[in-house]
Amino acid sequence: QNIQKVFSRLFLNTIMLSQRCRSLAATAARRRNPLNLRQVLRAQSTEAAEDASSPIAQDGRHEVWREGIYDHDNEPKVRRRDGSVESIEKLRGFLNYQRNPEPYRDPLERINDWEEINPVPDRDVEVAHTAIERKIQAARCMDCGTPFCQTHQGCPVHNLIPEWNNLVYQDQWDEAIERLHSTNNFPEFTGRVCPAPCEGSCVAGLIDSPVTIKNMEYAIVDRAFRDGKITPRIPQERSGLTVAVVGSGPSGLAAADQLNQKGHNVTVFERADRVGGLLMYGIPNMKLEKETVDRRVNLLREEGIEFVTNANIGVNVDVNDLRNNFDALCLCLGSTKPRDLPVPGRDLKGVHFAMEFLTMNQKKLLMTKEGTLESQWEKDNWITAAGKDVIVIGGGDTGTDCIGTSMRHRCKSVTNFELMPQPPMERAPDNPWPQWPRVFGVDYGHAEVQAVTGKDPRIYSVMTKEFIGDDDGNLTALVTQDVELTDQGPRAIEGSEREWPADLVVLSMGFLSPEDYVANELGLEVDQRNNIHASYGDFRTNVEGVFAGGDCRRGQSLVVWAINEGRGVAESCDQYLEQKRVDLSTTAYGQSQFANLSSLSPTI
Repeated sequence: QNIQKVFSRLFLNTIMLSQRCRSLAATAARRRNPLNLRQVLRAQSTEAAEDASSPIAQDGRHEVWREGIYDHDNEPKVRRRDGSVESIEKLRGFLNYQRNPEPYRDPLERINDWEEINPVPDRDVEVAHTAIERKIQAARCMDCGTPFCQTHQGCPVHNLIPEWNNLVYQDQWDEAIERLHSTNNFPEFTGRVCPAPCEGSCVAGLIDSPVTIKNMEYAIVDRAFRDGKITPRIPQERSGLTVAVVGSGPSGLAAADQLNQKGHNVTVFERADRVGGLLMYGIPNMKLEKETVDRRVNLLREEGIEFVTNANIGVNVDVNDLRNNFDALCLCLGSTKPRDLPVPGRDLKGVHFAMEFLTMNQKKLLMTKEGTLESQWEKDNWITAAGKDVIVIGGGDTGTDCIGTSMRHRCKSVTNFELMPQPPMERAPDNPWPQWPRVFGVDYGHAEVQAVTGKDPRIYSVMTKEFIGDDDGNLTALVTQDVELTDQGPRAIEGSEREWPADLVVLSMGFLSPEDYVANELGLEVDQRNNIHASYGDFRTNVEGVFAGGDCRRGQSLVVWAINEGRGVAESCDQYLEQKRVDLSTTAYGQSQFANLSSLSPTI
């Protein structure tokens, strides 16, 4: 295994060195000739040309052709990149067919509701991919030999991507969901919210565009749910051992699922009023409908997991009671301490953290749907962007979610500040494949602003210097300075101050660490970033029987990494519990032997 790891590392280093040389050569070629081979291939792959030679028809799918009006029982032929019309085949699929990701619903339509931006096959027939288009996209998954998409560079849970792509191509959807679930507990979450690092490391993406892996994952799991293929898996045997999982986000749910399937009795404690953590309140409905979260949670309930809400461990539930009443304790607390912006005027009314804004919005949506919304709650808690000049400070997924939420509130305007400069359109020489491509992109929130206002909401290389308010303490504006990157980090440019009108500012600058009261109560060691200290792969803390995983151990990261950590925590915790069961059995056996000998002793 060690030799295999060495050769794998040598191979990866060789590929990266080759890619770096290719990148430098491409840079030199661009200086001589603005249009190079890579640009031509990418243009062919990602843009649906308007001329007749494009394989993509006006409906946004590959053009299909049938022999005649009576040929509808057979699979149609498909137009290829070279203009020929042939049957679908996989051997040269990555060359013959164009990358064609399934589009979101139209921006001008979706900003009028809170439904998911992903199209529903039976409803959004004009944009949702057909079975033929899905097969074409699956056919682009090449027999690459070393699929970097499922390595640590691509997929943290090591999804068997080439396998289930091939099963989709063969129309074996039942087998595809089995392979998908073998590595990923919740593909319906990652298929919606993951930024798809797997696509960034797809081998086809070296000189062309990657396979639409995220679309395929989403399609497999949603079809399985629609067809009734995902049903409760109730463990046949129970170990008699108990585990408390604190936190019901993706890492906590993954840990609970894995431990429950091992036969242990699992109870999940959540401090909010609903199960799901980040999935419920941190990700808005248009990106992940809460019925999708509830569907999985209810499935876990049927499988035997118990959930306790409104249980804030260390506040209204004594953490030592958990240690005394359970055989093991898994902490999946998340990273919930937001990064603040300590500048003058920070305490003005109208400056909020992103999670405050998103959580209160989602609570209102849920209560409105259930008919439990009270006017006083709305007056005291809801943060509205309606009719306001909104500024979102910080990018990333959360920043985009705040932009999209503001658009649905009918804000007057929305602007997004980013400290860093605008990313390049293509990979830089220091960002080779298979690393995550740090390139310019347009997410769903940006597209919605562009559709309404005609311009991108993002302002790059800018930092906030001061918040300005009125005599009543209400935010009215903020002052920024342009910045430039230096070897010592961003540096403010003197004389570049600008004032921006703002009625609502949302701080979306990431998270620092978990809140510390649980770690302090248990006496847990923390690292230099104040995350709970537990080695990756072991997940044991310095306190026996206490494990930690997810963002509270790793730091702020992706949902797919949280699932990876939850699975790892469960594996380590299960090993501990199995050893504990062996020790208990040995002790009980010894005591029974002693008891038998005592019964034979003479009475004194």
